[in-house]
Amino acid sequence: MRAICLLFPVILVAGSCDKTSGGENNVGKDSTTITYTASTEDFTNPERGFYRYSETTVDNFTALDAGTLATYKSGTMPSGGTFSVMSTLVFRYFIMSGYTGKALPAAFLTNLSKDFATARAAGIKLIPRFTYTISVTAGTCSEGWICTPYGDAPKSIVLSHIAQLKPILQANADVIATLQLGFIGVWGENFYTDYFGDASSNGQKQLLDQNWKDRSEVLKAMLDALPQDRMVQIRLPQLKQKFVYGASALPTASAMTAEEAASGTDKARIGYHNDCFLSSANDYGTFADYGSSSSTPVEATTAMRNFTSMDSKYVVVGGETCSDEYSPQNDCEPTGHAEQEFSDMHYSFLNADYNAAVNNDWQTGGCLDNIKRKLGYRLVLKDASFLSSTDSLAATIHLQNVGYAAPYNPRPVQLLLRNMATKKIDSLTFITEVRKWVTGDVTLRQSFKLPSGMPAGTYELLLNLPDGYNSLRNMPAYSIRLANNNVWESTTGYNNLNHKITIQ
Repeated sequence: MRAICLLFPVILVAGSCDKTSGGENNVGKDSTTITYTASTEDFTNPERGFYRYSETTVDNFTALDAGTLATYKSGTMPSGGTFSVMSTLVFRYFIMSGYTGKALPAAFLTNLSKDFATARAAGIKLIPRFTYTISVTAGTCSEGWICTPYGDAPKSIVLSHIAQLKPILQANADVIATLQLGFIGVWGENFYTDYFGDASSNGQKQLLDQNWKDRSEVLKAMLDALPQDRMVQIRLPQLKQKFVYGASALPTASAMTAEEAASGTDKARIGYHNDCFLSSANDYGTFADYGSSSSTPVEATTAMRNFTSMDSKYVVVGGETCSDEYSPQNDCEPTGHAEQEFSDMHYSFLNADYNAAVNNDWQTGGCLDNIKRKLGYRLVLKDASFLSSTDSLAATIHLQNVGYAAPYNPRPVQLLLRNMATKKIDSLTFITEVRKWVTGDVTLRQSFKLPSGMPAGTYELLLNLPDGYNSLRNMPAYSIRLANNNVWESTTGYNNLNHKITIQ
């Protein structure tokens, strides 16, 4: 029989460490509680924060550059920006101009695979979006600045292109943070489109049932092109209502529940990208109602905002700012409510490169540093308690997510025991779901049976939140760093709990 002794840590993260008896019914057991100090440092973490912008075309492919990606991670100033950001995410536009009526060439698919390989080696992840055009044609139409033809492709071509891309996306899902729906309309933003219903004043001013069905078919194809552990972001929240509940669904349709979240269903895998964050009362149509064959559009900003706020608690949300005219609303508190909006809509990432006028206002207004720290998750260790008995270890770890959102991709949560003499590691896995670690308190509480055959010795305890994919699991760049002083091990990607046990 093995005996386990708990040792006080040599270096405590905080100024106190209590050791209490386990009670008369737990003879031979000792409980130790360690408290931790939160950090205010801005540092990188995977799948969150300000992202950097990149684009390329099919026929004039400009590959991702490893050196540039390295500078993004270490910190650079965006074009037109008055601030510096460190980024682990890169938005990547793949512009398929000239391919609205034919298959994508094999060379492009090869180049696409090379891009993913470059990202993987650099320790970053991509947010891909495929589109046929990012150009507009002015004219004498109703809107003037943008007229038909818009330049996107018919549904048959879109679906055939998704089928071509599917093997590449499946093979490289480990470095896809999330995929944006794209394809439909100018910029792939699903609005100004030649084939999927023109809801602008240039066209029918609403969307009909067949338009919603066609869009849903494309969304379904994109969901199927990815593994079940990856999400697809859509530009218009109403599309999720129409996809889940049918073309006649109203803006008051129900949001996803906690029980439905992280289930791998299509409903649980549809997130949002708002590319006009705080640009108007409804963010330039983001939160608008576009009707159906049986209902004309109505004012639904409040209903759509409420739906998105509730639904986004458990899915990925990101985007960019697009206009500084909605000021002071899009400024820092108390004049504006930028931080509250990030919190209400559970933002994980935002474009660092656009719109500089809005982003720079946050630097001037004094809230940018807080936004940089809180985009996505920010997990802070509060305290940890360990209770030992022969061949077992019980752990209770209290954390707090002070960020705007939960992690949106699955990953294991492991308690590691590292032999101080041999450095050999034994891993114990918590039963938990990080995608439900929403803003607020998080508790890990579990009793473990220690692995058989562990040699006598002293073991350090560490908390490890590696990537969910085996290809990235041993790469520190893809592990979550906790926001505490004297905890992070940059060479391993582990969070040292500053506590030891001895097995005799």
